[in-house]
Amino acid sequence: MLNGTPGALAPTTIHARDGFLDRYTAGTRTLYELDLRLYFDWCTTQGLDPLDARRVHLEAFGRHLMNDRGNSPRSAARRLQTLRSFYRLAVADELIDRDPTTMMRMPRWHVDRTTIPFTTPRHTEALLEVAAGTSPAHHAMIALMAYLGLRISEACRVQIEDLTETPLGYVVLSGIRKGGRAYEAPIPIPLLRILHAAQGDRTSGPLILTRAGSQQTRHGGYDWFRRLAKRAGLPPELHPHSLRHGCARMLLASGVSIQDVQAFMGHADIRTTMHYAASEMSHDRHPVHVAARQYARAA
Repeated sequence: MLNGTPGALAPTTIHARDGFLDRYTAGTRTLYELDLRLYFDWCTTQGLDPLDARRVHLEAFGRHLMNDRGNSPRSAARRLQTLRSFYRLAVADELIDRDPTTMMRMPRWHVDRTTIPFTTPRHTEALLEVAAGTSPAHHAMIALMAYLGLRISEACRVQIEDLTETPLGYVVLSGIRKGGRAYEAPIPIPLLRILHAAQGDRTSGPLILTRAGSQQTRHGGYDWFRRLAKRAGLPPELHPHSLRHGCARMLLASGVSIQDVQAFMGHADIRTTMHYAASEMSHDRHPVHVAARQYARAA
């Protein structure tokens, strides 16, 4: 049982929990499992079956997260979003007849975009250079994150079989992003050369291998990044996800539309993509100049 108390959850609730978690894998499943465990444990202290909860209970749980557990408003909102997905699925599966998260008040939080660590093009170039001089596997891992904006876990999961050729001759990489969303990206020639070097003579299996010959993991990849970043002289606050942030900012600064960047990065909500766009706005590019030109005659 999630709360460790035999018989504490009704069979229908267990079915709803397992059906929800089975939709996710790896780190996402682990994270959502923790969210449900915290919520189900709280429901037990309230003498409440989770499938009997109402909106007021969900909002009370949000206050519990912030006031009693010390979660930030952002963390509390993320956990409540997990519950929103859980209840929507329960409604779709006809386990409950109404969604208690409808009209639920979410904690308000603000992202300080200036604090998001990202790699500049110069950082990325230095990192790629150091990785290329280390090993083909190191080079491929960094290149996948830099060119395609992949998360480190997504880069380490790439299989040689994931690289295929289309009828028009494009080599594409197919995979699964966070949340189970599929993606397909064409591979430009410079990146393809890097990936082929990591592949060597192999025709199947993991693309990125450790020195021992096993598939690299997210934790191992993080250690690779940390060592490479130190040798490249990158700022210490940068981490693997900084490459993904830097990729999004670079694309937006280069004039790629925010909708195309959203699709490229696999962001479910365009507001996530906007975190990187807002910091690129300058006084020269501000839309107010378009408005001023449009209405100049009336000024």
